[in-house]
Amino acid sequence: MTRALALQLAMGIVLAMLLAILVLLPRLRRAERLQARIAASRGVVEVRRPESAPLPQRIARRIGQAVMASGIVKGETLAELQRTVVAAGFRGQRAVAVFIGAKVLLMVALPFVMLPLSAGMGPMGRNLLVAGGAVAGLVLPDMALRRMREAHARQVERGLADALDLMVICAEAGLPLEAAVDRVASEMAEANRAVAAEFANVGTELRILSDRRQALQNMGERTGLESLRRLGGTLAQTLQYGTPLSQALRTLAGELRHETLMRFEARAARLPALLTLPTIAFILPCIFFIVGGPAVLRVLDIAARP
Repeated sequence: MTRALALQLAMGIVLAMLLAILVLLPRLRRAERLQARIAASRGVVEVRRPESAPLPQRIARRIGQAVMASGIVKGETLAELQRTVVAAGFRGQRAVAVFIGAKVLLMVALPFVMLPLSAGMGPMGRNLLVAGGAVAGLVLPDMALRRMREAHARQVERGLADALDLMVICAEAGLPLEAAVDRVASEMAEANRAVAAEFANVGTELRILSDRRQALQNMGERTGLESLRRLGGTLAQTLQYGTPLSQALRTLAGELRHETLMRFEARAARLPALLTLPTIAFILPCIFFIVGGPAVLRVLDIAARP
């Protein structure tokens, strides 16, 4: 009876979510049509591209947009999600919608996946397993996004010194700041896509925002890296005080390379401590066996004689 009640409750939740999505989707379509009419009235021609995203991603995006339109996710939470998604290397509201939709889909789908696994369990174990599946569906996207954010930050930090060297070359060649940033973004696209994306975003903000120093300061706020904050502050100071751009960038590039070398030296200094346990576990027993084995065999031979 408890299992049937749990199944009915889960089906009721799924049906309620589907009905909410069906109610909210027309509102989203009307909002999209209204935005298209506003853009057309301003003379902006929108080029519609065919949907190239996979079907699960499109479904998750639609569900996420419906949840965002319903007002369930508050403004502060949505802003925090936007910052986290941007720090992971994704841009735009679609990425936030896909993330929210993935959480909802996993929260609903994982309990149904767990139900066949609870065939031989009691009511308490079955309910705990279903609840654990729902909690895992909520937590797994956060863990995956955190891993992607850390990987994106490591990739940006790895290629930042090379990007600064390119900026030094562009500045010495006489290019202004916006052109130098765009050039670095295009040249780094093959070597380091994360750095290229960050510099491309900075170039776009430099052209759009009225305060160029704010665009440079946003560089470090997106990823949370101290090196990008220093780069943004250095470039903002060159714009404010008129200091030579190439000299400031060369100094900063040297500091970043020195810090990278210091990190490598710190990791190399940790190797003896990390190798102690494998040495004790694998090498010392072999040495004891080789050194003490003949003596043990000799003692056993002497003890076996009459």
